[in-house]
Amino acid sequence: MFIEAKGYSANLNNHCPQLSRYYNATPEVTVGAITNGREWRFFTDLVNKNIMDSEPFLTIKFDGSPQDASHQLAQFHHDKFQPEALRALAEENIYLNAFKASITTVLRECDADFVKYIAGRANIQRTFTAKFIEGVQPIMKQALAKAISDMVTSSLSTPTPEEPPQIAPVVLIDPAAPTIDPTNSKIITTANERRVLEICQELLPDEDLHGKDTESYFTVLYQGKSNRWMVRYWGDKKRSSVAFCMPLTDAHRIEIKRSKLEIGAGDTIMLDRPEHLLRLTGLLDDALAFSKNDDNFKRGASASAAS
Repeated sequence: MFIEAKGYSANLNNHCPQLSRYYNATPEVTVGAITNGREWRFFTDLVNKNIMDSEPFLTIKFDGSPQDASHQLAQFHHDKFQPEALRALAEENIYLNAFKASITTVLRECDADFVKYIAGRANIQRTFTAKFIEGVQPIMKQALAKAISDMVTSSLSTPTPEEPPQIAPVVLIDPAAPTIDPTNSKIITTANERRVLEICQELLPDEDLHGKDTESYFTVLYQGKSNRWMVRYWGDKKRSSVAFCMPLTDAHRIEIKRSKLEIGAGDTIMLDRPEHLLRLTGLLDDALAFSKNDDNFKRGASASAAS
């Protein structure tokens, strides 16, 4: 995370390009922040990977009206800092602000599309011509103002119960969002890691395969046994890579070369996208056979990769 600190009287608009240059030149950085002490702006790269967004996903002004931002600021604390979780927060804030702005505009302008939508929901038996929409637009504005007024009045006049009813929160599930281990906040399973497991299960549909994430790497296990791992995936490095449980043979190296993939240190294989694993079906079959063979796991077996 980069933090650009400016003087108390500085206009942050003049200095955001400087932060952007630092951010764009350092792919390892996920979050950029700029502050003059009175105001904080937080940026990430939701639009283009490794390119800082032009708009902040979170702005906090300490010299303005009070804001309940403590729960958001807490995620930037050193011992809770999780880049993938902050990206999820950024996306949530972007959607929230965009939806709020759109709703405000619709309610204030009461445009033709909104009038047509409400008239349709109200089951008005008329042809929605431009002339009709224009004619009922003032009536729609009155109805909208009265509906909002009635809702506010009803809310204020309703006595507050001693114990408010428990309402289950609405949770929007993003299939691409990372998941955090409830027992260890440092273990964050990304969409790419889940995809690696899905590909292994697709290629070996009748096998008992399980995924297990750690702070360092993601593993695909045979029968859920930690010592019988088949594939290890490192997706949090500058370049993602994968390793198989068995030593690479000459035949394996030929298959990797034909797949247009690179072999890295320690016989890891560069895997820029999880889908590139589909090119290594032969290695995956051999990894399964290696994990199924009990001889590879007997005491004294010369299979260090299985440890």
